[in-house]
Amino acid sequence: MDYDTLNSEIKIIIADDHEIVRTGLRKLLILDKNIKVLDEAQNGADAVNIVRYHQPDIALIDIHMPKMDGIEATTLIKREFPDVLVVILTAFEDSNHLEKALNAGADGYLTKDISAKQLVESLRLVMRGERVFSPSIINMLQKNYGVLAENEPLISITKREQVILNLVAQGKTSPEIADLLDISFRTVQSHRQNLMQKLGVNNSAALISYTLKNNIN
Repeated sequence: MDYDTLNSEIKIIIADDHEIVRTGLRKLLILDKNIKVLDEAQNGADAVNIVRYHQPDIALIDIHMPKMDGIEATTLIKREFPDVLVVILTAFEDSNHLEKALNAGADGYLTKDISAKQLVESLRLVMRGERVFSPSIINMLQKNYGVLAENEPLISITKREQVILNLVAQGKTSPEIADLLDISFRTVQSHRQNLMQKLGVNNSAALISYTLKNNIN
């Protein structure tokens, strides 16, 4: 995405079931002259509806909400509006929720302990096409998914597997990778399974962690 982080306006909707959180986020975000908060939602169903109405640049969404949670809302938003960026902002710091969010198509996963500066910087990075994680999530990934020990055998990764690994680490889904590389969905899934077997991991979060810790690019 070609985006001028200094001069372009970022249009955002906020979804959180706590009014005090929504109010605080709005006040925080509009301090940046390039950020415009279009609307707020108190549940996942309303979040989907206001995305349909406004078609913002970014939907900033909590996970635990009534009527429809943030994971299901993310799935529906990305299915209907793939160009709308979805950033999860939540209190959950576990691999289970992270994996569900990534599988739903989330473009970032931030925890509510981040600073105001980190939040705004993360939104700008997402607009540039980058996948963002808060420091606590990176720490969790590094703790939960260790790299190979020095005495373990070397891993041979093909050029195509490396390309797919990079795309997985960017948060691309299997259908998106298939489209980007002009290969079948089944071929992508086969490569992903081979990678997970070679690296000794069993989900996308672990693949992302491996890429982050080994600087694969």
